[in-house]
Amino acid sequence: MSIVDLRSDTVTRPTAAMREAMARADVGDDVFGDDPTVNALQDRIAAMLSKEAGLFVSSGTQGNLCALMSHCGRGEEAIVGQFAHTYRYEAGGAAVLGSIQPQPLPQQPDGTLLLADIEAAIKPDDEHFARTRLLCLENTWNGKVLPQAYLDEATALAQRRGLATHLDGARLFNAAVASATPPHVIARGFDSVSVCFSKGLGAPVGSALVGPREFIARARRVRKMLGGGMRQVGLLAAAAAHALDHHVDRLAQDHALARRLADGLTRIPGVRVVPPDTNIVFANLEDGRTQALLRHLERRGVLATGLIGLRFVTHLDVDAAGIDRTVAAVAEFMSA
Repeated sequence: MSIVDLRSDTVTRPTAAMREAMARADVGDDVFGDDPTVNALQDRIAAMLSKEAGLFVSSGTQGNLCALMSHCGRGEEAIVGQFAHTYRYEAGGAAVLGSIQPQPLPQQPDGTLLLADIEAAIKPDDEHFARTRLLCLENTWNGKVLPQAYLDEATALAQRRGLATHLDGARLFNAAVASATPPHVIARGFDSVSVCFSKGLGAPVGSALVGPREFIARARRVRKMLGGGMRQVGLLAAAAAHALDHHVDRLAQDHALARRLADGLTRIPGVRVVPPDTNIVFANLEDGRTQALLRHLERRGVLATGLIGLRFVTHLDVDAAGIDRTVAAVAEFMSA
């Protein structure tokens, strides 16, 4: 039985064309700055987001940590969402490795932080408090696209109060495609932005961090400190470049499959679905049998996750037939 793997868009495998691009890659030692494929990718992603420079890193977690440790010193503070990836799902790296104090704030259902909450969380310049240095936002958040007007208002508030800004844009291209907004517009208010190539874009490994040239120089030093200085990594940068060439516009197909899945699940009695903006579908069972459903789905060759309700993520290795199999398996379980 073939597997329909909807656990995450990180499970994507390189396409044959991507593997060919990797095999042809011109490489050098990136720690010495000699890898031409990495250098070209860094320049390209920086230009796409209207920033001065870029840095290729092994993962989104590493990119975010390099950003936080470059913006903040020991004992300084970053404002984040209570359910933001940088706070909840990155093993406390900023606190453990950067001695950076997170100040988590409650998030609204669309992933935004109330502007009044951000304003109130900024500490006064007093020796009793950690210095508030940074505002971190995430787009998309749980598949939700943050409104551009909100991003502009939040980053303007941070700038007015002397804070730097970082965007965890792991799925920034999903946000751009779904909202028909150019990526550089989404990124315009942020001092630094991280983007992931190994999620919906389908590369096997890699993310990028972009920002001002001096900032990226600091981040490069942090990357080395974290063990992220890789050598002939142009093999991986070539996969990311191929993804930018061929896999951005096709994200709309993932979004359409997510809507197909949501529509199908909505018609099943006892299943409540959050309408998706992009490629992530959340659902809940009224009878609370989430774990039992996950086991049933696995027996039917469908994989999903259940940490915060049911989560299904569409990607380039999923097709309409797989979505229909998933809906049928859920319907079978709920009718038993």
